[in-house]
Amino acid sequence: MLFTEDFLHYLWKFKLFDMNGIQTTEGEMIEILSAGIHNFNSGADFQNARLRIGDTEWAGNVEIHLASSDWHKHHHTHDKAYNNVILHVVYQHDEDIAGMDGKPLPTLQLHNRIPADLYLRYHNLAYGKQQIIPCEGSIGTVKSMAIQNWLTRVLVERLQKKSEAVIERLKLNKGDWEETFYQFLAANFGFKVNALPFELLAKSLPQNILAKNKHIPLQVEALIFGQAGFLQDDFTDEYPQKLKTEYAYLQKKYNLSPVEKHLWKFMRLRPQNFPTIRLAQFATLVLQANHLFSKILETTEVPQLRKLFGNIVVNDYWLNHYRFDAESKSSAKSFGDASVDLLLLNTVSVFLYSYGSYHQQQKYIDRSLELLENLPVEHNHIVDDFYDLGVKAKTAFESQALLELRNSYCNHKKCLQCGVGNEILKFNVS
Repeated sequence: MLFTEDFLHYLWKFKLFDMNGIQTTEGEMIEILSAGIHNFNSGADFQNARLRIGDTEWAGNVEIHLASSDWHKHHHTHDKAYNNVILHVVYQHDEDIAGMDGKPLPTLQLHNRIPADLYLRYHNLAYGKQQIIPCEGSIGTVKSMAIQNWLTRVLVERLQKKSEAVIERLKLNKGDWEETFYQFLAANFGFKVNALPFELLAKSLPQNILAKNKHIPLQVEALIFGQAGFLQDDFTDEYPQKLKTEYAYLQKKYNLSPVEKHLWKFMRLRPQNFPTIRLAQFATLVLQANHLFSKILETTEVPQLRKLFGNIVVNDYWLNHYRFDAESKSSAKSFGDASVDLLLLNTVSVFLYSYGSYHQQQKYIDRSLELLENLPVEHNHIVDDFYDLGVKAKTAFESQALLELRNSYCNHKKCLQCGVGNEILKFNVS
């Protein structure tokens, strides 16, 4: 048989091995009163287990290995963290092991106790040659309710991980939620390709500087384009010339260092998504939104949240330009519904969840999830792959969960830690 220790953890946790007449290698009967709590950190694999071995009831930890001799290979012999192990569970008992007190360590051997059909399903998941996900051939046997329940859990895991990044940045910003939101919002204005330079721009240009100059829109535009590194050339058009003049003054006033221009990417982008257009839209949002995150916390309806990011009308110069000094055919440079939805998905929902978790206010967590349920499903190859397998996402709530499932579980074959994988492995187990 080919498997890892994780498979033995799974068997023990759910008691999926043949438990008829189980006994230690020394012949004492074993009764599992509680398998214990699965420990993913250092120390024994299962903690606070309760067992009856022979006539004695024990409370303590359970350690699991492929072979008894692994106890020495893993250096447990003199590790006090394993001093309270009451049972050593192994697939193959190849060596008698003594505890730190010198007494034989009770050992349960699982050899010949693993159901063949269960092992076959595990082997297909862990070692099969699937094209998309490990369970692509069997996910159809899992009830939709079980899949939905698991997707809810992995979505929360995804939001928790993103929340950790928010809280780390919040610490650097000395607890300033508005500044932290502004920085993340800027990064998401870059839509992956230009996320880094947008983030660097926001970090180099604090909101308080922009706030001091909001009474003159040209100065806000100059600060943003100047800090982005786009005002270092000589221009023929009047608009960029004015921006450059304004920025030269403001740069000295606030002692600013611009982002390096070469970081911005134009290649393979539609002109509507050029960083110059995104910067112009960002400048407009900065000008028309005061205390944006506070407004988000106060706004309970999704249509109203959309309005906070809608109606972004850029400077008239950009109606017939995509770059400075390069006139183009006239076209509106509006911030479309799809772009607004992406900001709500990647920034607003994450910050509502983060704020709710940080302050232990469930209403903001609920609003984060509700927002995702009201946003349209994302279209990408991962969502499309699951669709082909019969798992059809209808909202961003589900598509975000599928991204997390694929990236954190399927790609690493963590089927034993996956609710869908567990359903497949437990199916028809006697």
